[in-house]
Amino acid sequence: MSGGPFVEGESCLLLDTRGKQYLLTLDPSLTFQCDMGQIRHGDIVGTSEGSMIRTSKASPMVALRPRLADYVLKMKRGAAVVYPKDAAAIIHWADVEPGSTVLEAGTGSGALTLALSRAVGDRGRVVTCDVRGDHQTHAKRLIERFRGAVPANIEFRVGDVTDHIAEVAPDHLILDLPEPWHAATVGADFIKGGGSLAAYVPTIPQVEQLRSAVSATKAFVEVDTFEVLMRSWNVDGASVRPDHRMVGHTGFITVARRRVKEVRDELGDAG
Repeated sequence: MSGGPFVEGESCLLLDTRGKQYLLTLDPSLTFQCDMGQIRHGDIVGTSEGSMIRTSKASPMVALRPRLADYVLKMKRGAAVVYPKDAAAIIHWADVEPGSTVLEAGTGSGALTLALSRAVGDRGRVVTCDVRGDHQTHAKRLIERFRGAVPANIEFRVGDVTDHIAEVAPDHLILDLPEPWHAATVGADFIKGGGSLAAYVPTIPQVEQLRSAVSATKAFVEVDTFEVLMRSWNVDGASVRPDHRMVGHTGFITVARRRVKEVRDELGDAG
């Protein structure tokens, strides 16, 4: 949500003059404190987004609503998250669009779930599965903190995703699992024709096993594996150089599109 004054209970991102960010959940009974001084949460509630707030040491800070990328990187997560750079690539290359039905596993801390919910819009549906109920409980809290409430287009299910693929019959099956090949094999029969499979894994042996399983189904075309590297640049007048640190390897993304059975039988291993 953008525009309008900050209200109690919503997230706020404070930005200091050094570019450092601080993520708060606004509670008028609390006080934020850092080396730049203190700010009472109550002094932020009621102000407009983009306002300057001064600390107890007169240091200026700008109060903003966090972007989804800000929130994902700063939130108190439990399970590891899919980084924004990877979530953007998954949504783009899996071609998740408004109105899509997406089946996701596992939920983890809910970072990718939030991004998928935005991508499918009000007409779409995100069914997110995790074998651990505690992960989903934590994810719900984090999603509520960012969105105010769990969006109506998100449905949580505890259990093995393979038990839900046939019933959901998704347009897109998105997997962030240690062994995604099991779900990929089942998904070969139930992802809608032209729909997509996308899997996110950290290691090459996992990629190899996944690609082998995908190939064995003879159900997919346009199978591709890649990683996304992100390097920011320092631009200060005539001084322009790449930053000394970058966000390098976080995971490998494999995407594929499903072809219908009749085409699968005719083409065999082609594609």
